[in-house]
Order: sequence, then structure tokens, then C-alpha cells
Amino acid sequence: MLDIKNLTVTFNDGRPGMAVKGINLHMEAGDTLGLVGESGSGKTVTALTIAGLIERDNATVDGEVIFEGKNLLKCTMDEMRLLQGKDIGVIFQEPMTSLDPLMKIGRQIEETVKLHFKLKAEERRNMALEVMKLVGLPEPDMTYKKYPHQLSGGQRQRAMIAAAFINHPKLLILDEPTTALDVTVQAQIIDLLKRLNEKCGVSLLFISHDLRVIKRVCKKVAVMYNGEIVEYGDTEQVFSDPQHEYTKELVAAVSARRKVNA
Repeated sequence: MLDIKNLTVTFNDGRPGMAVKGINLHMEAGDTLGLVGESGSGKTVTALTIAGLIERDNATVDGEVIFEGKNLLKCTMDEMRLLQGKDIGVIFQEPMTSLDPLMKIGRQIEETVKLHFKLKAEERRNMALEVMKLVGLPEPDMTYKKYPHQLSGGQRQRAMIAAAFINHPKLLILDEPTTALDVTVQAQIIDLLKRLNEKCGVSLLFISHDLRVIKRVCKKVAVMYNGEIVEYGDTEQVFSDPQHEYTKELVAAVSARRKVNA
């Protein structure tokens, strides 16, 4: 479904070096792949490039990003807009920076339906209510009419997931979607994402610096460091027997935090 071949990204704004250095990744339909690394490792740049959200005037992108047989790097902006929100959904870390504070939640969830399908207002509303129920938003009829500030942090993230999932995309790209949430809500969102993957078949590309979250969600993991993928494989195997020095340091840091919190 997704093949990334020798992807290289260099910014043209004076930032030194390459942000992404010739990486290769492969995902089949229904896969769950974690992209893990510290801030500046290139994982978010990789995700934004796949989604077509890198400003083309600000970066030089080489290689191939093949999605469903089409090289996304050769698509025009209009062609990418046809994919964004329909076949590829994106969920970011902080809902309050993505949600419009002046627009009711239900209308925002409907937005991608309005962009991609010619449906009546009532049909769009019914689709929104259905997906709101699917992601566990309470009292969908009431929540539909609320504004973002009237929802809790966990509910806002569920609304973002609903908006990204309403058109049943083939791929969901999630950039640190649970980082800003407390532990209890984080666990609920993780369970929701796993359920969407298992029951609906959506592929998940999950970007995070948190190995514990990646381990719970993803069957495979790619570890990024300084723009490169330094280790790749089954999540359990990579974390139980890391081979690269950087991966060993990440795993050791998690173990150390557990001992401190014990």
C-alpha cells in the first residue's frame, strides 16, 4: 500500500544538512508501523512529506513515496488535495491548534466530507454523528453543537480522530496524538486507535518519542536518528533485543524511568 524509497528532504531556509536522509519504508494494508525517535530525528518531516503537507517552495524532496501505486511526490497540489482527508488522514498532537475555536465540532468533523463528496447537509450530519459515536464521543447530538473549548482534552482528540476517519481513509498518519493527554485518557485513545485498525482495517503510521505507546499500538517499528532509519523490525524484537546503539539508549531510558517511578 505504501512504499517509501530513498526519501530525502532538505530544507531551503538555511537549516544545515538533510532533515531526512534516504530512508526506505514499506507498509501493507492494515499494518501498524511506529516511527520513533527524539525531537529533530526526522520522523515528523517524514510524516508531513507522505501527507503532502511539506511546503514545496521551502524544501527539496527526492526519492519516491508510492501510495496505492501512485508516486505522491509527482502529484500536483490539486491531486494531493483529492487524497488528503479521503484516502490519507492526519492527526496531530494538540487538537486546539488544529480545531477552529469558532466552529462547532460537528461542522468541523463534516468538513472533509463536504470537500470530497456532494452530499446533502442532513447526510453529512448523519455521517458525522455516526463517526462521533464510533470514536466514543458522548451524546453525539449534543456534542455536535459544542465548540472545542467546551470539550475535554480527550474529547477534542476523539473529535480529531473522527474528522480524520469520517471518510474511512486507507492510511492514518498520527503525529504524537497522545503526548498531550494524561495517562488514563492516553490509554483510552490508544485502545480506540487499535480498535479502528482491527475492526475497520485502517493502516496506522504512528509517530512518537514514547516507546511504551509504540509498543502498545504498533506491530512494527522504525527507529529514526539524525534523519536516518537506524533500526527496523517487529516491535517486540526491536525493543527486547535492540541492535543499534541509539535504540539501546532509548530502551535503557524507558527502563530507568520505570525504576524511578516504581
